[in-house]
Amino acid sequence: MAEVSIKPVVQAYFDEATFTVSYVVSEPEGNHCAIIDSVLDYNPSSGRTGTGSADKIISYVRENNLIVDWILETHVHADHLTAAPYLQQELGGKTAVGDHVNIVQGTFKTVFNTEPEFATDGRQFDKLFGDGESFNIGNMNAGILHTPGHTPACITYLVGDTAFVGDTLFMPDYGTARCDFPGGDASALYRSIQRIFELPDDTRMFMCHDYPPEQRGPEWVTSVGAQKTNNIHLPAGTSEDDFVKLRNARDAEMAMPVLILPSVQVNMRAGQMPPPDDNGVTYLKIPVNLIGKE
Repeated sequence: MAEVSIKPVVQAYFDEATFTVSYVVSEPEGNHCAIIDSVLDYNPSSGRTGTGSADKIISYVRENNLIVDWILETHVHADHLTAAPYLQQELGGKTAVGDHVNIVQGTFKTVFNTEPEFATDGRQFDKLFGDGESFNIGNMNAGILHTPGHTPACITYLVGDTAFVGDTLFMPDYGTARCDFPGGDASALYRSIQRIFELPDDTRMFMCHDYPPEQRGPEWVTSVGAQKTNNIHLPAGTSEDDFVKLRNARDAEMAMPVLILPSVQVNMRAGQMPPPDDNGVTYLKIPVNLIGKE
């Protein structure tokens, strides 16, 4: 597991359109880095993509003479498209996600009635990480916690004194991730968060999203200790049953993310678009009356 005495350098990028936070995490001494949860700009009105968000990351990497070892995903995102293929083309590095991605791919292969050739074994990614597995960013060791609940394939990256938790948790005043997507499970989320809470209290926690209330601007870093004390969905002593009731009730009132349909069918392919039709044009499918509520 990650060496907690190391304090990596973390550069954050907040995407206002999707409320997503992407990260470049690099060695405190050295020039190797990883990119976590990147964003490909997408206009749902026109269907056009853009690279403005990813280009900010590319500029930072090049200006600081960094070497990209990894382009990491905490899960198959439902609220933004990943820029992983574009970043890999420009900067190199290996793409990676949790090894339970096959469950997500199998579920959504049916939802989107993909081409028969679409593989559901995660081969679209360069690396699939299992629970407890270790890897290196340069000379900096990192580790994996499998933290399902929001999706079956969610993982937390542990790098030095930091934890990149994806959508498992939000800032303490916003709470926890929704669990009503296909494969989501509020009980699994509760148990995953308990695993994260076993980390040292001073572990820095970096969020994948922030939806700030009116009284503050966007924030994306907190600590394990602060979450254990102040998270509005999991105050100290909350039982699993009470959490599941709260989470399920909240999920029943929530609308689907605006970009869930384009995001999932691209992200389950490691950011590649579906193959073009015989006219040479690539299409994203919109299943009617299948996902979400009226």
